Amino acid sequence: MNGVFITFEGLDGCGKSTHLEKADQSLRERGYRTLVIREPGGTWVGERIREILLDRSGKGMDDVAELLLFASARSQITREVILPALEAGTVVLCDRYIDSTVAYQGYGRGLDIGMVSRINEIATGGLMPLRTYLFDLPAETATERMRARGGTPDRMDANSMAFKRRVRDGYLEIARREPGRFVLIDAQGTIGETAQRLSQKLEEVLP
Repeated sequence: MNGVFITFEGLDGCGKSTHLEKADQSLRERGYRTLVIREPGGTWVGERIREILLDRSGKGMDDVAELLLFASARSQITREVILPALEAGTVVLCDRYIDSTVAYQGYGRGLDIGMVSRINEIATGGLMPLRTYLFDLPAETATERMRARGGTPDRMDANSMAFKRRVRDGYLEIARREPGRFVLIDAQGTIGETAQRLSQKLEEVLP
């Protein structure tokens, strides 16, 4: 494959989606062909699953059912969208991927990490990103930013602060175990400061 696969991770409220959009604009201006996608979503199947996963009325959803729904959406977008784009030489920028599932369903929900990783591998056929940019900040700060945005919280937003702390700790542990793939971005500063940090790191992969 000639394309480049890059993922953006972090707690809701960390700013990853904003910085993904900025990275996409910068890469396009420099002549790269890019594709921006999100998880769950990006396909007809994925968007229907997203509606179920984020619906606040689904508070009683079983943890394993949640895991498998995320995996189903991921399997679909990997084969329908990501792999063809990479084969065509596109830079694929993905808002969440396998590490979200390990962090949220593994560390957050307490499901077996080995099981979560095996399901991820089945869903993706083992496809791994070249780089994963993890936008890190305390769970409390991320939650405050989400509140400041307004809007109606979805089912995942409604998780407890303890859950969000476990997710953050999980992300940091995953990054510690895979230093060659992960790039930690301090997201506690302004949007401009964080964007500058990301730009410097991104140019190491896509000059």
